[in-house]
Amino acid sequence: MRRDRANDAGVPRGGRWMADPTWLAIWSMAAAFGTYACMYGFRKPFTAGSFAGAGYPVGFKAWLVTAQVLGYTMSKFAGIRVIAAMPPGRRARVIVGLVGVAQAALVLFGLVPAPFNVACLFLNGLPLGMVFGLVLGFLEGRRMTEVLVAGLCASFILADGFSKSVGASLLGWGIPEHWMPAAAGCVFTAPLLGFVWMLRHIPPPTEADVVARSPRVPMTRGDRAHWVRRHGPGIALVTVAYLLVTVVRSLRADFAPELWGALGGGREPGVFTRSEAWVTLGVVAANGAVFLVRDNRRSFFLALAVAMSGLVLGGVAIGAQLAGWIGAFPFMVLLGLGLYLPYVAVHTTVFERLIAMTRDRGNVGYLMYLADAFGYLGYVAVMGFKLVASTPGGFLGFFHATAAIALALAVVALALAWRVFARDTAGTSRPA
Repeated sequence: MRRDRANDAGVPRGGRWMADPTWLAIWSMAAAFGTYACMYGFRKPFTAGSFAGAGYPVGFKAWLVTAQVLGYTMSKFAGIRVIAAMPPGRRARVIVGLVGVAQAALVLFGLVPAPFNVACLFLNGLPLGMVFGLVLGFLEGRRMTEVLVAGLCASFILADGFSKSVGASLLGWGIPEHWMPAAAGCVFTAPLLGFVWMLRHIPPPTEADVVARSPRVPMTRGDRAHWVRRHGPGIALVTVAYLLVTVVRSLRADFAPELWGALGGGREPGVFTRSEAWVTLGVVAANGAVFLVRDNRRSFFLALAVAMSGLVLGGVAIGAQLAGWIGAFPFMVLLGLGLYLPYVAVHTTVFERLIAMTRDRGNVGYLMYLADAFGYLGYVAVMGFKLVASTPGGFLGFFHATAAIALALAVVALALAWRVFARDTAGTSRPA
């Protein structure tokens, strides 16, 4: 408790050595990356299973994915208020508690017979949706925020593939599908606790950070209403684009084994990690470099440009794959780059620099949870459609059509957002 209060008061917990910017950046990136990567170990390994054998209803995996995402979505809507108002000193303890609840739900998933255990994945997703905002709170409002959050975002790109590889490996070792998710959670428990301990020792932003990026504070209802009144149209357009990207990104992530199989690329455990490693490298380099642009307004629009370029790249990848010009591995990598460039740009820069240039009272957690809540709600709607409708061409045909339409509409939404923010923020400029 003493250390929590010391951190809130601005005293570096790690001593004078934590005041060194390079060491602080390394420590913070490692802590954030590790914490969120370990969270994925409680969320994603189950998607490595097929849940199509004896004892499982037809299409059971789609029901499992939908149930977990529904819980995750409800968590995001709750987070709009909860994360925005969370005091800094409580973040670490809340992360551990939420993940503990998620692991208990995975144990129940192993104990409860199918199909009734589908409710356990809803309970698993319900607490996990809060974790990202809590981790993000340790990193925002700093001159190095883009770099730090790029490292955090690398975790959900790379960990998505790695957690599936862990799940597939556990299945290969003979662990039953219904117990594999809980076993994976046990694998990630000790590392998670270590990384959360590291998070607790990150000092608050310096005075120079506050001058460059504005103070980040818990938000009241009035603060949230102010953002909606002043920037509602632009935020809504960014949220629409983010929703569309989230739908395709989540389909690619949750049904990666099915996609690889349909594309003829194999389903060995290591392929998930290898493809996402290349995606991570490109996305982190592109989005992390935006911190070099000191002017907040210029970096904001640069981030929108990076996002739009990613959407175009994703469309090109789909067209090339349908034409037979590229195989499974390059298609999955290029599409991953096309999806994660805009997805991560919103996380690292768009909302961070919007607050910095407007100087409005708030925090990135509030804006991210607005976008995330509607993004996952859109994914739930698409999954509901998939469960009740038959689509020509099987899952691959459904994926191609959904991705092409979503990427095209997202380009339009971001172009309109650019126009709205260019008008509304004219004359606002502040170096970082």
